[in-house]
Formats: sequence, C-alpha cells, structure tokens
Amino acid sequence: MGTARSKRGLRLAADQGQATAAPGAAPLIGLDLQGLSLGGRAILGPIALELRPAETLAVTGPSGIGKTTLLRVLAGLETGFAGTLTAPQRIAMVFQEPRLLPWRTARANLCLTTGIDAARANAALAEVGLASLGDHFPGQLSLGQQRRLALARAFAAEPDALLMDEPFVSLDPENAEEMMRLFARLRAARQLATVLVTHVEAEAQKLASRIIRLGGAPATIVEERPNRGAWFDLPASGVTAPRS
Repeated sequence: MGTARSKRGLRLAADQGQATAAPGAAPLIGLDLQGLSLGGRAILGPIALELRPAETLAVTGPSGIGKTTLLRVLAGLETGFAGTLTAPQRIAMVFQEPRLLPWRTARANLCLTTGIDAARANAALAEVGLASLGDHFPGQLSLGQQRRLALARAFAAEPDALLMDEPFVSLDPENAEEMMRLFARLRAARQLATVLVTHVEAEAQKLASRIIRLGGAPATIVEERPNRGAWFDLPASGVTAPRS
C-alpha cells in the first residue's frame, strides 16, 4: 500500500456552521482504492474520496454492501487492498458495539485508553451526561450509557479525525435522536472531521455535510451529494439529560 494522495477524490464541501477548509488545503484522509477482496470475493471496487478539516461525510448504502469494510480501510485496520491511503496518525473510531473494558470503571475506561488524567476524564464524563457514573463498571450501565461512554472516549483522545460505524444502532428512536444531538454538539465544539457510516438515511441527513451512497457488487460510489439540512446550528455546549 502506497502513501500517495488520491488526485481524483470527492471534495467534501464545508457547509453552514462548519469551519471552512482553506482552498487547496491538504485533506486529512485521502483514499484512491482500486479494489478489495475478502475470502476470494470482491467487496469494494474503485473508490476515491477525500476528507478535509472540519467536514462530516456520511457513507450510506444497504446493509452488507461494504460500508464497514470501507471504514476499516480508512482506519488502517484493513490493509489488503489495491490502492493508496493517506491518513493522520491520530484517528479515533466508534464501533457498532461500545467495546469498553468491562473490568474497569467508566472513568478508568477513559484514562487507560486515552492517557488523560482523572480530572479530564471526569470532565469528559460530564460532557456526555455521565458525571455521576464515573465509578460504575460498563456492566452496570445501560446500552445508551455505554454508547455515551464510547463517544466520550473517542473525543477525549483528541483525534485529528473521527470514524464512526453505525454508532446509534440498536437504540430506540428517542435515545438514538438524543445520541445524535450529543454527537452534533461535541463535533461542533471541536470542528472535528468525521466519517459516519450508517444505513439510516435520516441520520445522514441530520449529521453530515456531504453524503455518499455505495451500491453494486463490488461496491462503488453510485451517488454523492452535498447536504444542507444537518444540525450544524446546534449549540456547542450542554447536553440533554440522559434517558438511558
């Protein structure tokens, strides 16, 4: 795998409420993928995209199309592909499952994985509505609270880019909406470049500045469009009271 930046990628246009990348600014992530096969089956075809500072890209498409595989390529977790990828060293990822350390408290889950001290961990917990639960273990938290903790961990790492794989899956509509608003506030406060994988079009519409859709076999980008209906005008501080 090389390190040359793709020259034919999708430029993600900054939208209202998001910081505007300087013209010609180098992308944080650049991918020029020729193809990827797993187990002898072609999963991804030619895909080129770029993610620039402060931009939010939603990757949509039906379940099983290869969205998570593409995200793993961007994260550097899947390297057996033909093409080139450039990406920053500090990338945080929010998985479909919270993937917490079950034998450590919520506070320790932040300290051990990101290197922050207890005071900063407490502040991060408060930011996601978990201020009183720092001494609780993951097994003592609801799924919604675990997802809040996973989100706090990702932002506490102070990454250059954030990759999210179906982060609101398995939540009921009310809690999913609350989690989306929480993410929107955290992202707005930091202007963090983000790639969000989702099969729910409404999530993409609410959170992304640009949306691409994968289709076909092997999967390629079959549609890309700017999105001007996202929640970019949300306040950058404060969270709703947790219901889960």
